[in-house]
Amino acid sequence: MPSRNPNYPEHFVWGVATAAPQIEGAAFADGKGESIWDRFCRLPGKVLNGDTLDVACDHYRLFAEDFALMRSLGIRNYRLSIAWPRIYPNGDGALNQAGLDFYHRLFDSMAAHGITPWVTLFHWDLPQSLEDRGGWTSRVTVDAFATYANTVVKAFSGKVKNWITLNEIRCFTVLAYAPGAFKAPGRVESEAVVNQTYHHALVCHGLGVAAVRAHGGPGARVGITDNCDVCVPVTETPEDIAAANAWFVSRNLHILDAIYRGAYSEAYLERAGADAPKVEAGDFALIGAPTDFLGLNIYTADFVRAGESAPFEVVPPPVHYPRADSPWLKIIPQAIYWGVRFASENYGPKAIYITENGCGYDAEPVVDGEVNDLHRREFVRAYLRELERAIDDGIPVRGYFLWSFLDNYEWEDGYTRRFGIVHVDFKTQKRTPKLSAHYFSEVIRRNRVV
Repeated sequence: MPSRNPNYPEHFVWGVATAAPQIEGAAFADGKGESIWDRFCRLPGKVLNGDTLDVACDHYRLFAEDFALMRSLGIRNYRLSIAWPRIYPNGDGALNQAGLDFYHRLFDSMAAHGITPWVTLFHWDLPQSLEDRGGWTSRVTVDAFATYANTVVKAFSGKVKNWITLNEIRCFTVLAYAPGAFKAPGRVESEAVVNQTYHHALVCHGLGVAAVRAHGGPGARVGITDNCDVCVPVTETPEDIAAANAWFVSRNLHILDAIYRGAYSEAYLERAGADAPKVEAGDFALIGAPTDFLGLNIYTADFVRAGESAPFEVVPPPVHYPRADSPWLKIIPQAIYWGVRFASENYGPKAIYITENGCGYDAEPVVDGEVNDLHRREFVRAYLRELERAIDDGIPVRGYFLWSFLDNYEWEDGYTRRFGIVHVDFKTQKRTPKLSAHYFSEVIRRNRVV
């Protein structure tokens, strides 16, 4: 039997990812408006230690040094986001030219360092002014996003060719507006209202696609980044695989079905009943518009097997199952294989990019100039092996972005939880590449798991 080619495809995209509110700082500088996270982090008890986004990694001032470090590690692709409140401080209305000028300087610096941008239009930092007018529950946000997306794509079409409309709809809708909400704005609404929030987000995705098609210029590409719910069959038997696939479809009907089938499925509408979203004329023409790729953020999964009296059964992990310090992050490398496989088989995207994958830990000190994060190295290596398997099986995975380049503001966990491959001393802003950074650099250099 011939041996398998150990290399990734020749033009595979290796990169790292961050988000504007988590690293930029300068939260109120040069005309930037208040975001919902700027407000939320100041509410007592909402963010660990009361940490704010005010300084973060100070990337707003240090981006050139960060890109030089990125280049020294051999990283040539960088997924980042644009801060909506930097461009339109109130979400709509007056444009802040200083915000556009900042990103022009940033993209120029990336080009000077030979780094290709992959730009997310929205990564959770909704302008507070829009939230005050209803936020994602209101069509006011939809209209404002259309203006914002068109402005940004027009402004940067000569410097950006890879666009992502939205990051993780679930996180800024269900986790932000449903009972138990722990992400900004932390409102508690009815199920019907929550369902409407993600419908509005889906329409914004469609408006982002339309903006890229209209103004992106030659070679522009666009997709969405989804943190779809992922499961792993307990055994790789036909019965358990079919059960896991049924679970995957049932959990992702409201987002992926809407995008790839241009409608809410009968199964979803039956499940939602009277709480189903209200759809306006033309919404699904936008939502279902063809895209160039699907971005998937895959970290963890559930285990599923065929049930005796149901299509599937979730098997909860035991108390000592390995996890990162993020309690939700069960370490399940097969998640990345089955996530891309089920997405590909059910929805047929032209290409798939892993737009985030990584792990967060709390105690990663610099000792004698080093951070020996072997736990992260093991995590990345195991997940990349499973991604390699997916590619070998013919799944159209075209790239992988490691989350994250820098330790940063980890939302409700503040600065305690570190996801970076580069350590940040938040008092001095000193950057120290971790062992995982040097490991990932070698993976990129060799285009293979090492």
